[in-house]
Amino acid sequence: MARVFNFGAGPAVLPEDVLARARDEMLDCDSTGMSVMEMSHRGKKFVAIAEKAEADLRTLMAIPENYKVLFLQGGASAQFAMIPMNLKALGDGSADYLNTGHWSEKAVAEAKRFMKVNVVADTKSSKYTVLPAAHELTFNPNAAYAHYTPNETIAGVEFGYVPDTGAVPLVADMSSTILSRPVDVSKFGIIYAGAQKNIGPAGLTIAIVRDDLIGHAGKDVPVMFDYKIHSDNGSMYNTPPTYAWYIAGLVFERLLAHGGISAMAKINERKAAKLYAAIDQSQGFYRNPVAVNARSWMNVPFILKDEALDKPFLAESEKAGLSALAGHRSVGGMRASIYNAMPEAGVDALIAFMHDFAQRHG
Repeated sequence: MARVFNFGAGPAVLPEDVLARARDEMLDCDSTGMSVMEMSHRGKKFVAIAEKAEADLRTLMAIPENYKVLFLQGGASAQFAMIPMNLKALGDGSADYLNTGHWSEKAVAEAKRFMKVNVVADTKSSKYTVLPAAHELTFNPNAAYAHYTPNETIAGVEFGYVPDTGAVPLVADMSSTILSRPVDVSKFGIIYAGAQKNIGPAGLTIAIVRDDLIGHAGKDVPVMFDYKIHSDNGSMYNTPPTYAWYIAGLVFERLLAHGGISAMAKINERKAAKLYAAIDQSQGFYRNPVAVNARSWMNVPFILKDEALDKPFLAESEKAGLSALAGHRSVGGMRASIYNAMPEAGVDALIAFMHDFAQRHG
């Protein structure tokens, strides 16, 4: 069966050449006579795989030396709890949050279980279709940290700037935008991301944590939720998700071989621009509900002019090899997630299908 163009929001498409290499190494990785899934996480071979993956990620993102890179489990949802658990002892014990979508809303709710939360901006009344301007944000200079989600997967909104929080550590959930364009890591206290969009398979979570933010967890914090435990043990306090770590390493290696994040950014910007142009030029047949200055490069929701056409659109697109275009149940309509591994040919195929469908049903 031919591979489809997978527009799913996560777990998402992976580079085909990475999958092919993993297939070829499935039974015998580097003449070891075993699969990576069978290797001891403390054995020399896997330790080498892990160290190379971290080194490549540090190169890709130009991560400064005073940051630890942790390969964890639990998804971004576990980080919603780990962050307040590890940082609530700082500052005045409160945290500032920007609520701009489904995932930041969940992060706010989880943080409130551990500490006082100040919601600096809340765009829920717009159905999360707009973002606050930088000058509209006022942060508490004594807060333990400030948290935001640069890209919201469900609503398809994305910040075009990094909030200025002064000396307060800025924490970012980059699950759906990491590695899609360059980012100045030094502007952040913590960057975290679930792997299943731009990094690799589900099951791995990466946290990039500035050194001075490690070691503040209280005695009541479980060891598995303490950044210091993971940092001191090289992310191997327990058995890590070894195969997901290995696949992530292959993705990092591939990105470096293809020009790094700067090259990827040019492709991603081009893919998003042509898809939005197709929507905007459809004479109302398709509509993107997000404010133009808040549109995401990674997740592009769109609504058809008649909801009755949703089922035919999805059925016909599946037959055309365009998979997982249904919008999130809380939003409806369609959503095309066009992460790093979505080839430009996939976006072109979607645009051609959209034009043909509109011609036939307009």
